[in-house]
Amino acid sequence: MSTARLYNITKTLLSYGLDELIPKHKVPWFGKVARGSLFWLRNQHKEKPAGLRLRLALQELGPVWIKFGQMLSTRRDLLPHDIALELAFLQDQVQPFEGELAQKIIEKALEINDISELFSEFSQTPLASASIAQVHTAKLIDEQSIEQDVVIKVIRPNIYEQINADLALMEKLAKVLAKVHNESKRLRPVEVVKEYKKTLLDELDLMREGANGIQLKRNFEGSDSLYIPAVYSDYSRSNVLVMERIYGIPVSDTVALMAQNTNMKLLAERGVEVFFTQVFRDSFFHADMHPGNIFVSREHPENPMYIGIDCGIVGTLSKEDKRYLAENFIAFFNRDYRQVAQLHVDSGWVPPDTSIEEFEFAIRTVCEPIFNKPLAEISFGHVLVNLFNTARRFNMQVQPQLVLLQKTLLYVEGLGRQLYPQLDLWKTAKPFLEDWVKQQVGPLSVLKQMYANLPFWAEKMPELPDLIYQNLKRAPHIQPQEQKGSHKPLILSLFGSATMIMATLCYLQHDLIAASLAISLSAISFIAAWRSA
Repeated sequence: MSTARLYNITKTLLSYGLDELIPKHKVPWFGKVARGSLFWLRNQHKEKPAGLRLRLALQELGPVWIKFGQMLSTRRDLLPHDIALELAFLQDQVQPFEGELAQKIIEKALEINDISELFSEFSQTPLASASIAQVHTAKLIDEQSIEQDVVIKVIRPNIYEQINADLALMEKLAKVLAKVHNESKRLRPVEVVKEYKKTLLDELDLMREGANGIQLKRNFEGSDSLYIPAVYSDYSRSNVLVMERIYGIPVSDTVALMAQNTNMKLLAERGVEVFFTQVFRDSFFHADMHPGNIFVSREHPENPMYIGIDCGIVGTLSKEDKRYLAENFIAFFNRDYRQVAQLHVDSGWVPPDTSIEEFEFAIRTVCEPIFNKPLAEISFGHVLVNLFNTARRFNMQVQPQLVLLQKTLLYVEGLGRQLYPQLDLWKTAKPFLEDWVKQQVGPLSVLKQMYANLPFWAEKMPELPDLIYQNLKRAPHIQPQEQKGSHKPLILSLFGSATMIMATLCYLQHDLIAASLAISLSAISFIAAWRSA
């Protein structure tokens, strides 16, 4: 990082008095000396509240800091409510760079002498401009010499150097904060910056964004709810992405949506369904679903379809996280606060020595006043914010794998309320989650898991008689004191397991008679083994 950039960042932070947010007794002696040596950099905005000062400082520092503030605005578990609310107003107010320079970047990336070799038209005036990249419209000449309307996303020139320099400083500031802040163990500033760094660097690789878009498009192939524009991978590089151009209505333009008689209730409900489908069916969800990235198809307003763009940020969840989340949501819906408290302990979100009774009472205190309202008026985002604040008292640590999920859920709910204020999020989501949980623990789930293990079982089946024989042969030497005849339960159990596997194989081959016979033998073997034990 250049000395000039470091000084400019320091000047901005101090001129907005952000150093005053650190308790004085937590500042080491050398920090006080360093602050005193910069006596000419005084707080020039003393009359403004802390949240506003922080937002203005981040806006002045530029794209990297703006996006960091945007991420922090979704972390209501980390920040006081007033500061998080102020950071939510952060916007990318970045001037576009020259269209001629964008054209040269595209030509270099695609290794062509002139852009007309691949594109019959190219607009040097950007369609949109943000902190990381900007978008231009064009007409692609495909392999069949057919023109396709496309948009070309181009990473800003020299952005890598600025981002790496600013991220290095952020990491240093986070380490200092971790040492001086009394809540550093819970807030984990170093981990938060590390997580932000990974997310930001991922956004700089447009090939990754293209792959995400292809995956999401495949997941919703043939769906009436969500459409993802096609990605032209052959014409894309790490700093250039060519995509199908869409002509939908911005989801925030409710006037235009109403003008074409869009079914707003169905549109709002589908937003919730799309979110939960991505999370619980696919374990792969669009994690940047703010209004700027969501459009609505102009076709079939009575059966509206979302169009999602900018797939640079996606989230994934493990099977365990999905199960705990679904069970938590259902417990909230049923107002089973003890179950919520127990699930938080079981999942490791709060320390294992947490008192279930005290945690349950705290959750009840927060949620009961909210549930006194009609369900349609309850903000799930508001419930989460209150729960995060409550969980602070029980040392709930930040869950990195849930950060994007929390942010996306807040986006989805806000979007749904905007489209259809009477949206009952609970009524829409509860049946979906209950069905998902049943699928995970029901007979169908068992069959699916057995089907997934078929190749392994089929490989090991021929070895099973030899394994039984070898086990029986070794048993007398291992346990000579065992009485004669004690191997019978073992033999019966092994036979029962083998016949159960055979029953599954027969069932999957649609041989129901053989499957019924095998499962009957398996049941008889297990009963006999139990009676012989």
